[in-house]
Amino acid sequence: MTKPGWRVHAALLFVQVGFGVFHVFAKYAIASVPPLAVAAMRVTVSAPLLLLLARACDKTWPSRNDHFHLALLGFLGVFSNQVLFISGLKHTTASNAAILMPSIPVFAAALAVIMGIERPSARRLSGVALSVLGALVMLDLGSFSTNGGALWGNALILLNCLSYALYLVRQGPMLLRLRPLTVVAWAFVYGGCGTLLVSVPSLLSLQPAQVPAMTWWALLYIVTVPSGINYALNTWALKRSTPALVAAYTTLQPVAAALLAFLLLGEHLGAREGIGFVLIVSGLFVVSRAGSQRDVRNEE
Repeated sequence: MTKPGWRVHAALLFVQVGFGVFHVFAKYAIASVPPLAVAAMRVTVSAPLLLLLARACDKTWPSRNDHFHLALLGFLGVFSNQVLFISGLKHTTASNAAILMPSIPVFAAALAVIMGIERPSARRLSGVALSVLGALVMLDLGSFSTNGGALWGNALILLNCLSYALYLVRQGPMLLRLRPLTVVAWAFVYGGCGTLLVSVPSLLSLQPAQVPAMTWWALLYIVTVPSGINYALNTWALKRSTPALVAAYTTLQPVAAALLAFLLLGEHLGAREGIGFVLIVSGLFVVSRAGSQRDVRNEE
């Protein structure tokens, strides 16, 4: 069994901090920019840059048979994930979205077993359960809303979680044949085409002169960190670990949000945050120590 190295954990930690900030910035940005226009900007910037980087670094090209699977990854991890999340966030709250995010490791663990990609492991499943419990302890479940349009927004966020979990699980077999940058670059190319197609009306309705300057700064962050950089790091880490570990790390997003609120807004960190953090870290440790039940090439 292969245990992920410290660089894998560092990459996944960076990714979750980046996604934690993204929830706040995205909610701010869609107040003045249509949600689908935001999604279109993400893929328009990230797809060509990732493709050029993959071509320069990997110096390989997918085979004809690989393109169908890469297109499916693009549909799940880029088109469905981004469109569902940003559209759902328009109709619900950032708090609701954060509360629903811990469903990703649950979906990923179940799908990996159902699809035969990972063997059932009591240790791995207990680690996922600990991390999810920790995330839920940190979050204010009493703030979860199902009133009005929030119910529709919550459903879209939950579908986004399922789509992203399936994306993580299906990446595993592809990473045994192709390098991480190549996989994520082509996923962005295919998923980006679909995203741009459905975003045309929103892009045409956008009036750049009426967008506040601070929104442009938020958009700059959105199209760089939680788009290309985070996707590339996630795929790199997945090649060297398991879908269960990568998905379990999503439970750190409430931790990132709490720390940012403490550092930037002066909010108080109490016993609930401390207990949640301990549970999450314990769960991640258990999942990490469980190792991998599939053939993972540990290329450091």
